[in-house]
Amino acid sequence: MKKISVIAAMGLCLVATAVMASDSDERRVLLMTEMQRNHILVEMRALLAGTQNILHALAVDDMAAVARHARPLGTGMTHKGEDHLQAVLPKEFMQLGMSVHKDFDQIATDAESLKNSRHTLKQLSQSINKCVACHAAYQIRITSQPIKLDAQSIQHKH
Repeated sequence: MKKISVIAAMGLCLVATAVMASDSDERRVLLMTEMQRNHILVEMRALLAGTQNILHALAVDDMAAVARHARPLGTGMTHKGEDHLQAVLPKEFMQLGMSVHKDFDQIATDAESLKNSRHTLKQLSQSINKCVACHAAYQIRITSQPIKLDAQSIQHKH
């Protein structure tokens, strides 16, 4: 096991935490082409950048900006060519991803109607928990071989 030290600045206090990392990665491997992997990573980076923009808007109490940054991360983001991913991604992965997009739709709607930053922070925290769970469960590996679903993959999809 590797020991990883994490130091976080919290106000004027520094917090140091030791995390034990296992040498073996127990996450489920998702095999895909480089193009498919890049598609997912571009989307994840957009979600991360959008989340940062939302946090900044919350910090300056600009709920209109929260909605403006959350809306493009919603379900409208998913129509951009994801058919090629449905054949290789487990149903659970797709459902989790879609629920994150629905979260951002709700964040945008609530930011406009409720204008309650604490409510939005709670929503954002719950959504990011889904990101953490997904990253803890899956890893992406590139294959140069055409991807064929085997019986086990099909069982995971249904």
